[in-house]
Amino acid sequence: MSSGAGSIVEERGERAVPAGAGGEALDGELLIDVRGLLKTFQVGFLRRKAVEAVKGVSFGVRRGEIFGFLGPNGAGKTTTIKMLTGLIAPTGGEAYLFGARVPSPEARRKIGFLPENPYVYPYLTPREFVELCGRLSGMRGAALRRRTMEVLDQVKIAYAADRQVRRLSKGMLQRTGLAAALVADPEMLILDEPMSGLDPVGRKEVRDLIFAERDQGRTIFFSTHILSDVEAMCDRVAILREGHVVVSGAIRQLLRGDVLRTDVTLAGASPALLEELGALGFATTRRGDVVMVDVEGEARVREVLQRSLTAGAQVVEVTPRRETLEDLFMRRAL
Repeated sequence: MSSGAGSIVEERGERAVPAGAGGEALDGELLIDVRGLLKTFQVGFLRRKAVEAVKGVSFGVRRGEIFGFLGPNGAGKTTTIKMLTGLIAPTGGEAYLFGARVPSPEARRKIGFLPENPYVYPYLTPREFVELCGRLSGMRGAALRRRTMEVLDQVKIAYAADRQVRRLSKGMLQRTGLAAALVADPEMLILDEPMSGLDPVGRKEVRDLIFAERDQGRTIFFSTHILSDVEAMCDRVAILREGHVVVSGAIRQLLRGDVLRTDVTLAGASPALLEELGALGFATTRRGDVVMVDVEGEARVREVLQRSLTAGAQVVEVTPRRETLEDLFMRRAL
């Protein structure tokens, strides 16, 4: 069997452990094990047409890690998550949660799920909605009431616990949905766009919450478009494009370590110096009182510095730029 995520490289018991796109063998207990997952939708009314949303996706998520699931709109991320959580059935392939084949009611009890667009009944309050979700998970009585207020406080919305949801902002709705995902104390969180609708302060608070949950032993699997958050938070990632996994592995191993370009910031650069640098092929950009010189790689940085100092300019800053997750995403996912 083959897929966009690479081949099966190692056997463990009765099931195989998938490798990443770069041949990465996964050590440790797999809580999510996806192999060759397919999903085809039939669209249209009079003329039915088959649309392949997911085309053989394979990846694994280990216990205790933060895993980022990335891709442009329409890549198949939400469809894959819906198959993992049992909301829709796969057309082909296999997926396992906690060793149980999806769909599995036993595995679902160990998961807290935040959908991309959580729907919260508008006439309920956050307290009532989270308690409802807790009861659906088998919680009751004083323990449920206590846990409800704990998670509402954890996501910084306890102050609005008794305010009707229809009076809440989108960010507050997102926090309410996150509290509902946490209420049953799950072993793993599956979060689809958890930063959606949050301001920068809210995003930082959710990042801190995710780190705290990981530190308590929870596994975090989340999808997002905010690549800077993923690069700062995740141990490993998988990037989808048109229903296929095109990149999978540890971030530190996926990103190129060499310097792609160097930004040299100059003050007091004369027009003659800028003309000279331009004639040598260096792009310059004026920003207020300083000039940015874009140097490809780092081999010619010395030349720019020598010419600038000779011309009487002041070197304010030299900043090497290595590949970021956004660079990798633009190179492989678009």
